[in-house]
Amino acid sequence: MFGLLKGLSVTLSQIPKKKYTLMYPEQKPEWPNRFRGIHKFYPELCIVCNQCARICPTSCISLSGSRGEDKKLHIETYDINFEICILCDLCTEVCPTEAIQMSDTFELAEYNRDALYKTIDWLTENGKQYDKRKGYDQDTPGDEFAAQFTPAMLSNSRTLRGSTTPVAAGGAKAEGAAKPAAKPAAESKPAETPQNQAEKAGDAE
Repeated sequence: MFGLLKGLSVTLSQIPKKKYTLMYPEQKPEWPNRFRGIHKFYPELCIVCNQCARICPTSCISLSGSRGEDKKLHIETYDINFEICILCDLCTEVCPTEAIQMSDTFELAEYNRDALYKTIDWLTENGKQYDKRKGYDQDTPGDEFAAQFTPAMLSNSRTLRGSTTPVAAGGAKAEGAAKPAAKPAAESKPAETPQNQAEKAGDAE
């Protein structure tokens, strides 16, 4: 009897406390910016350097590209096999243009294994849906896109969707490049004294 009352007291004590359970899937949690979910891909930023595929510990990334009329490589196919992907984030860390990034999408339940093989179209659409949820404007050029980021987001990202403009806290562009350090002052020569003059005369002889 005592054990029953003790158990009920624990249950009843939780009723007035804050609720942490969400009515999923109608309500979905808000994940932090660095949440390692399913990848999102921006093909316009990819330079087909193949670094993501090389660093992948499970070899789940495969890609191909071709050289266009502008003599630059352009991505054609980009596939990720999420059957073996461990969401380690190494591919996003090594990408020089941040064409591949992690999103907050985490649902990967499928009825067959083939559905876990995501193509460039699916990954690109996942990026569009992510930007839409976060309120990012995909049609904005990279330098203007940087102004939409908060200081907290800037501290967690190396670059901003391929933007080459330096960004200061608050999302504003940095004013000018850093000034070079001032040259050190010339070493002052010791004052002439009779002793110094005598030493110089002795050296000359």
